[in-house]
Amino acid sequence: NTINAMEKLAGQKPEVIQNEETGFIKCDFKYSPNEKSNLLMDAMVLGLMDISKAYGKQYLQVKFEEV
Repeated sequence: NTINAMEKLAGQKPEVIQNEETGFIKCDFKYSPNEKSNLLMDAMVLGLMDISKAYGKQYLQVKFEEV
């Protein structure tokens, strides 16, 4: 949902790699994300971190990599 919102609301389409079997999602921006994209990503990360804290890392692991 967040990735779709970035395209429709923020006007940016990140490159997405996903695996539905493992739940893996990788989102790369070719250019620096704009303010709206940053806000959407921050909201998604906040939600995922809360889920990880509530249910434990065996169910959800959130990793960040900035380059």
